[in-house]
Amino acid sequence: MRSETLIETIGYRGYQIKIHQDDNAMDPVKEFDNLGKFVCFHRRYALGNTDQFKEPGDFLEFQKQNKLIVLPLYLYDHSGITISTTPFSCPWDSGQVGWVYVSYEDAFKEYGGKKMTPSLRGRVEKTLRQEVKTYDDYLTGNVHGFMVTSPDGEDLDSCWGFYGDKDGIAEEAKAAVDFDIKEIEKEAWTKAMNEQNQGGVLA
Repeated sequence: MRSETLIETIGYRGYQIKIHQDDNAMDPVKEFDNLGKFVCFHRRYALGNTDQFKEPGDFLEFQKQNKLIVLPLYLYDHSGITISTTPFSCPWDSGQVGWVYVSYEDAFKEYGGKKMTPSLRGRVEKTLRQEVKTYDDYLTGNVHGFMVTSPDGEDLDSCWGFYGDKDGIAEEAKAAVDFDIKEIEKEAWTKAMNEQNQGGVLA
């Protein structure tokens, strides 16, 4: 059974839209098909998506022997954890926790080409940073969903797994309301036309 924390309730065209924190969001690093591989080392948290390397030195040796695009990963641990590709300002509760990387081979498979150009490297690094941002949204609980209830109290629609900024969630929910209202109006019009036609035949 899902567990959701209510964030906001919005009234729209007689319907209720409830925006929740998604407390059962999927771990995007372990369950999504990411371009990057996350290598992390931490005593208390099971971070990342590969256990190929037993210690940081193993990865550094791997990096020397392979053509990789690598970004560092930094963790800030204070009343929750947050992750980034750039260092945090607090030296006591933060530090480097690992790396996110992709091989040249996988980058070429994703974007095409046979040579690592500055342009391609920039595209790959942008993707890696976005994947880290999505992972950070998951770790910080910045994942949401919505539930829509009709005027008669019926559960109309729901959708979960919005990572990051929740501004667009209400628009998605309102679109579901608009669609439902159109369907009701269409059904009422069809019913009225059928009754009118039946009345004409009987007359």
